Amino acid sequence: MRTLRYLALDVITHTLAVSLVLFLVVFSGRFIKYLAEAAIGDLSAGILLPVMLYKLPAFFELILPLGFYIGLLLSFGRLYADSEMVIFRASGTSQVQLFKHVAPATLAVTASVAVIALFAGPYGALKANALLSEPRSAEGMHVLAEGRFKKQRGGDYVTYVARIGDDGRMDTVFVAERQRAESGISLSATLADAGSIEIDQASGRRYLALSDGKRYDMTPGSAELTETQFSGYRSLIPEVEGGLRSQARIETLPTSMLLSSDNPEHLAIFGWRVSLPLIVPIMALFAIPLSRTDSRRGRYARLGPALIIFLLYFVALSQARTISEDSSSALIFIAVHALFMLSGLYLLFKEELPRWLRGRA
Repeated sequence: MRTLRYLALDVITHTLAVSLVLFLVVFSGRFIKYLAEAAIGDLSAGILLPVMLYKLPAFFELILPLGFYIGLLLSFGRLYADSEMVIFRASGTSQVQLFKHVAPATLAVTASVAVIALFAGPYGALKANALLSEPRSAEGMHVLAEGRFKKQRGGDYVTYVARIGDDGRMDTVFVAERQRAESGISLSATLADAGSIEIDQASGRRYLALSDGKRYDMTPGSAELTETQFSGYRSLIPEVEGGLRSQARIETLPTSMLLSSDNPEHLAIFGWRVSLPLIVPIMALFAIPLSRTDSRRGRYARLGPALIIFLLYFVALSQARTISEDSSSALIFIAVHALFMLSGLYLLFKEELPRWLRGRA
């Protein structure tokens, strides 16, 4: 029992330390990226922190499996480097028994990742998208700014709106755009009495919908002016590539909805979410044999090859997700998990195989 507590505490301590470092690296990188998005006017700075907080669970979907894997490597690597593992092995403790000692910690981390991937992550993404869908949550070229002119694209796009109501309705909307093409430059100006931001429920894309207005098109150097009067006009709002708004709406769908759907893309997302917690126990099979080292080589000697295996596993699952979207089959996920699980079991039981074969003979 003392051995179980000692190993579990050491593994959990290393896991928390590694996960914290990984989280700070990922969070700071994302925050800086989205802060730049707010600086150019695509996102209101007032909702940046709430949106990031809602997206925290999504950060831990991969941080926890990787942190636990590295935590196991560092924890058992320290035991080997400090010659503590010699005592365990001299007392008859095999690699399989070591895995049993860390099984409670493995199950706890697996359960945590499952809750995050299947429930907390999609719910957080849904709440974040709800904030991002509000007309007041963004400024700049993608959504109008209240009470002032906004100039983007080096002056090629100018917008103005007199007032934005609490319900998202815009009063007196003006949009001027200069388009450059090989045939020349064209200018357009649109003035509408009202406008709003509409969300396409199928794609999640945003549209600027204007009503009761006029549009003027002209070409510099020409006296021709085209006037178009409309009762309704809608244009697609482009998204910043890699930005908060460009993330797929499908990521916000509840897991129960994905499970009951026959859409191949939905099934692929479901397979991906289920795969994330399975990474934890399968990678634990690799961590124990790969952590084996000695005091001369140090605890970090096998860290590089171990991380390469994790990377291969992650890339294989990513490819399985892509293939599943086309084939609408979860067999590719099962095949990837089975391949790595069997490889991990072989490494874990490699010491036991000769003894087991002699017993069978």
